[in-house]
Amino acid sequence: MTTIPELYSLFLQYRSVCTDSRKVAAGDLFFALRGPSFDGNKYAADALKKGAAYAIIDNADFAISDKYLLVPDALLALQQLARHHRNHLNIPFIAIAGSNGKTTTKELLRAVLSTSFETFATPGNFNNQIGVPLSIFMIPERTEVAIIEMGARHMGDIKELCEICNPTHGLVTNNGKDHLETFGSLENTLKTNAELYDHLATNNGLAFINIRHQDLMGAAAKVKNIFSYGDHQQAEIRGSIASLFPYLRVRYVTEQAKINIESHLIGQYNFENIMAAVAVGKHFGVNDRLIAKAIADYVPSNNRSQLLQQGSNTFIMDAYNANPSSMKEALDNFALIDHPNKVVILGDMLELGPTSQEEHLLTVLQLKKIPLSKIILIGPEFGRVKDKLDCLHFETAEEGQQWFAQENFDHTLFLLKGSRGIAVEKVLGDWYKP
Repeated sequence: MTTIPELYSLFLQYRSVCTDSRKVAAGDLFFALRGPSFDGNKYAADALKKGAAYAIIDNADFAISDKYLLVPDALLALQQLARHHRNHLNIPFIAIAGSNGKTTTKELLRAVLSTSFETFATPGNFNNQIGVPLSIFMIPERTEVAIIEMGARHMGDIKELCEICNPTHGLVTNNGKDHLETFGSLENTLKTNAELYDHLATNNGLAFINIRHQDLMGAAAKVKNIFSYGDHQQAEIRGSIASLFPYLRVRYVTEQAKINIESHLIGQYNFENIMAAVAVGKHFGVNDRLIAKAIADYVPSNNRSQLLQQGSNTFIMDAYNANPSSMKEALDNFALIDHPNKVVILGDMLELGPTSQEEHLLTVLQLKKIPLSKIILIGPEFGRVKDKLDCLHFETAEEGQQWFAQENFDHTLFLLKGSRGIAVEKVLGDWYKP
């Protein structure tokens, strides 16, 4: 069996790891992972033909030359090697967990810290048991601060990711109703997010917390080092919303001055994401002017908090994903915007398990309280509760697109939100290319 120190000596030589035989490049260390419907061992030979330096496998039947390195479990070896490498990196690791806003917060932190440090942040959504190790392998040698996003679908996931990347600092954006199908309850979601705090408490780390989230403050009770932020008087970094539309404008207070930030983000729910970036920047000594400019220069993409214009119509594109908590916040924010002609296009919230019908009904009841010109609901879950209000319903976004193409909207403000599997943005047709 090949040991982790032996694998690490090879990693230091080649510095490139791959788990997808279709994407192998010359010099990669290919890890033959298994899944419910695939066995990476079967693709090891193909990876070597494409130029992989070695194939790390966990089935001895495939070891036909010294280019095949046998380990007990390829995924475990990948994770242990990543931890081994991380422990050789004497730099701050900031872990970001939470139910909503992780990726936006990660990108804002990257923007702020990059003004003063060589900063690495998780690429894309590499935030699970495979993505986090791969992210660690990607960290350039010159890096001074690493930001690692952590996603979770089951209790214990954050604990496992903390064991891999050993964060010195941590931030839980919030606790909400995400992945209820697997978590089962809001309490279990909180316990899972709190696994980051447990790690920080044990390892004398520092937690950044929005002081308004009393559930998170309680969950972090054992963490000795806390840096608070938010709109509360007792927050170490205190801010407020100056204006909401068209873009979010935030003001925060220091001993020396009041700092104004003109962002390209929409929605009051992004206030705490901005303040998290401010708090992290202040903790690491970034100049206020650089913090404000970095946040102001950040432009969201990929269906996250985007404000789009098409003719006289304006679209709030927040359709990357959705759960009951983020849906409620988006609708709360939309209700605050003063506009004479507002339309919502909402897609199903997925992975809610037995609570799905109840949660979609709650969204429908919220919609009834908001003055709207039209309500368009998409997906079978909304289809079960659509009769509770006056709306249009389509089973798929493609069906909705056929309707949308025949309409002639003018001077209308739209909100689009739904789970990724619904792809609500397809309603807009060809003119919108994320």
